[in-house]
Amino acid sequence: MMTQALRFGPISIPLSQAFFVSKLSYGLVNLKPIRPGHVLVVSRRPVARFGELTPDEVADMFAHGQRVGRVIEKLHGADALTMCIQDGAAAGQTVPHVHLHIVPRRPGDFDDNDDVYRGLEAAGRQPRIDNPERTPRTPEDMAAEATIMRTELGGWHEPAE
Repeated sequence: MMTQALRFGPISIPLSQAFFVSKLSYGLVNLKPIRPGHVLVVSRRPVARFGELTPDEVADMFAHGQRVGRVIEKLHGADALTMCIQDGAAAGQTVPHVHLHIVPRRPGDFDDNDDVYRGLEAAGRQPRIDNPERTPRTPEDMAAEATIMRTELGGWHEPAE
């Protein structure tokens, strides 16, 4: 039986904001995306660092990241993706739970192409997650995006438990 919420570090995520759930990972829409379509693929097991994942968890996370990336490119008219993991606080990780960022990209969407990484950093740079300029989206907006993603991915394609 699927739970009513997923854990993302200390945060409880309603299933309405997830767009796939597998045995080892899940997809989550972003509260404060740096670009429209910026989503996360998160390990089901709550570990902080990439090195703590098992080989099966790594394979699952990246296989789903690849699949989600194709959908994100299609839905957002992107011709590229930035996919990254911030592995620890010094790398900009703001939630201590391994997650893969998937950000749709187009030529010129940032003044300097590497500004996408500054947008993901936790400390000292704009627009970090706790920056008031990055206002949180409503639960309804997030649920609507997750529904579109679920439809494009074919629904919950693997059992959650």
